[in-house]
Amino acid sequence: MARRVFYSFHYARDVGRANVVKNSWVTKKDREEAGFFDSSAFETAKRTSPDALKRFLNAQLEGSSVTCVLIGNQTAYREWVRYEIIRSFVCGKGLVGVYINAIPNFSRQVDVAGPDPFRFVGFEIHGNLLKFKEWNGSAWQWYSHIPSMPAVDVRYWLMDKTNTTFDQLFRSHDWVGSNGYDNIGPWVEAAASQAKR
Repeated sequence: MARRVFYSFHYARDVGRANVVKNSWVTKKDREEAGFFDSSAFETAKRTSPDALKRFLNAQLEGSSVTCVLIGNQTAYREWVRYEIIRSFVCGKGLVGVYINAIPNFSRQVDVAGPDPFRFVGFEIHGNLLKFKEWNGSAWQWYSHIPSMPAVDVRYWLMDKTNTTFDQLFRSHDWVGSNGYDNIGPWVEAAASQAKR
């Protein structure tokens, strides 16, 4: 089944690597145009205001069934990647990570692997409310862009966890080491199934 995928990544550092993943679908019969957007539009929205950028990202996420976080060296530290992860969770989209640091960039350079962004965001359940949190580099803090959601609206099986990070729920794979070209479809499908999509 074709899935519409939104790709979340560090644009300035990893666009060349991200394009390898996006373009891998071009030769496949089940390919569907995925969630890439023009960087100039992103930069314009980013310069306008945080609220304008949120509206822009929300519109980009709409219509997708899976968010694929393309993980480079600095991806976990990006504010708006974290936003896309948590917003995708709230919307009940499938979530999957793919390490892309070993893909050569436009200059044919590979990068050192960075941390899994799913380790830097999480939640705690307080009564009927699921409250989001993020790691700020030295401590956990409540997430300000999307503070919480009703626990009853969560689409995923949380494995009875009431205080955890997203890496305990969502898988990340390595594009080079795990043959991403052949396996991206099954990875996306598994993420969609986890979200009951």
